[in-house]
Amino acid sequence: MEYEYGLKKEIQQTKIIFKTEEFVQNYFKTEGSGHDWWHIFRVRNMALELRKSEGGDPFIIEMAALLHDLDDWKLKKEDDAPNSRQWLKKVAVPKGIIELIEEIINEVSFKGAGIETPSTTIEAKIVQDADRLDAIGAIGIARAFAYGGNKGRLIYDPNVKSQLHQNFDAYKKGDSPTIHHFYEKLFLLKDRLNTVSAKNIAKKRHRFMEMYIEQFFNEWENKS
Repeated sequence: MEYEYGLKKEIQQTKIIFKTEEFVQNYFKTEGSGHDWWHIFRVRNMALELRKSEGGDPFIIEMAALLHDLDDWKLKKEDDAPNSRQWLKKVAVPKGIIELIEEIINEVSFKGAGIETPSTTIEAKIVQDADRLDAIGAIGIARAFAYGGNKGRLIYDPNVKSQLHQNFDAYKKGDSPTIHHFYEKLFLLKDRLNTVSAKNIAKKRHRFMEMYIEQFFNEWENKS
């Protein structure tokens, strides 16, 4: 009986994941800010990869990763846009699991240099790490410029100073050029990861960003 119950639960969860993937892929298909479906796809895959070493419930991790941008303040299209709770109810996820997934989603985002964003469960730590890993390295650089262009921001302005935001409201209102975003967020992420697995991956990606910025300023100053 336990085997049958476990098998039915696994089949049901697989169906929910499939429906959620289809829904999220369609919802973000025209998103041009670097928070598109393929970002979510990578975060989901990275989260499941981290889980192999770090543990955690695979269903909760995968669902939270798939839905983590649905409620993001940067991406809301209109006031009546669907949110994660509505979707989770629609696909009949149990109330207790909905609350766990929502807790993870609420803990994922970076909220400013001066704001701590602790994760309360291993599942939350993994999803947060996976999202942050996608914000650094070669893809992180590409996403930073995609987001800056989407928001009409300059690439760089030497007359503007980087800001280490001390509260979430200040961070949300920030409109610095994209190069400043490296100092305001991207270079900070390596030391704000939770899991050993993610920290090991981050080292190479962080160094790649440092090399990129070094080359950027060499070219800006006509040195090479």
